[in-house]
Amino acid sequence: MKKNIFTLAATVAFVLASNAQKVDFEEYDLTNGMHVILHQDNTAPIVTTSVMYHVGAKDEEPNRTGMAHFFEHLLFEGTKNIKKGDWFKIVSSNGGTNNANTTDDRTYYYEVFPSNNLELGLWMESERLMHPVIKQEGVDTQNEVVKEEKRLRVDNQPYSRFLENVKKHMFKKHPYKGTTIGKMKHLDAATLDEFLAFNKKFYIPNNATLVVAGDINIQETKKLIKAYFGPIPKGKNIIRNFPKEDPIEKEFKAKAYDPNIQIPAIVAAYRTPSMKTRDARVLDMISSYLSSGKSSVLYKKLVDKKKMAFQAGAFNLSQEDYGTYILYALPLGANTLDDLIKEIDVEIDKIQNELISEKSFQKLQNKFENDFVNSNSNIEGIANSLARFNVLYGNTNLINTEIDIYRSITRKEIQTVAQKYLNKKQRLVMEYLPESKK
Repeated sequence: MKKNIFTLAATVAFVLASNAQKVDFEEYDLTNGMHVILHQDNTAPIVTTSVMYHVGAKDEEPNRTGMAHFFEHLLFEGTKNIKKGDWFKIVSSNGGTNNANTTDDRTYYYEVFPSNNLELGLWMESERLMHPVIKQEGVDTQNEVVKEEKRLRVDNQPYSRFLENVKKHMFKKHPYKGTTIGKMKHLDAATLDEFLAFNKKFYIPNNATLVVAGDINIQETKKLIKAYFGPIPKGKNIIRNFPKEDPIEKEFKAKAYDPNIQIPAIVAAYRTPSMKTRDARVLDMISSYLSSGKSSVLYKKLVDKKKMAFQAGAFNLSQEDYGTYILYALPLGANTLDDLIKEIDVEIDKIQNELISEKSFQKLQNKFENDFVNSNSNIEGIANSLARFNVLYGNTNLINTEIDIYRSITRKEIQTVAQKYLNKKQRLVMEYLPESKK
């Protein structure tokens, strides 16, 4: 009976993936270098207008961290034609929603409107690019907003410094050693001229990808884009030459402290290749095998059966230049951090020395098929994927073909990649410990 249920699940996943419609799109460049991607879907009267700028925390000066994330906030302050405080009022009063987010590699802004407000969305994003108002008053306002965000999300949240401490040990040269939110003392010290210079350098059409997706007419949309974005002057080409990291050739250890926790954690971290590589996708599959859901290897072993841990897992943090593969666990009862890392290593050794079972492999394939279908299930998600694949991977059509990479991964390849990157001699082992309030 279990076998029949499993076969049914595999069949359903295959049918879902087979029926997932190809995402048709058209892309081209404006004369000022802005890349444009259009996706027409007239099934619902909504449209997403979005712009992804190829600027993130890694592009900041070492003594001015947090600038990219700060701009995510600052560029909602207003423009030459949008008064301070009016941005969100305009969006909501026209039936729309909007947001923005920043990573180490890019910054993304978007609006979702009823399709009869397409022109409004284009105008607002062109205003953000062409006529931003960057004054000391706005900088001071957003400085307090960012500080409050840091207090809420970092300073007062348990385990919120976990990744920060991993990164600072894994990266000694590359700017991935910092955090996206940055250091407040750097933002406090930044002058208005520095904010203006950052905007002038990175917020330029030739460092941006505009995506319009949804209920649109392609030709009419092109005319509007040309009218609103065509006149924006091209900026200077951005040259990136980040330092390369030296290989990790022996295991090293570290400790980090968090005043907001009572239960410690053990972490094993490995430096891995760029998100653009095939190996990065294989590592995605390995992390899912180890810790995706309650039936995954680490949860089932450490949490469910042996009851050695409150929580255990793995994730592959893939980024544009490098990745970081992280394994972690929080001990339960009298079990120690050393006990947990030994048990985790047993499971890594198994992957390196044995092929995972056919059943586990099929389960992985089903999960990635399902994720693929879900990622393209709405206009907002499609717009994000189109922008991301273009800006970070240089291949917009991965929205349709990346799943083929996952489908082609074999059990032997999972074993080989685990051997290559999850090597005990090439890792950080970090104890993440409670810090005394005293």
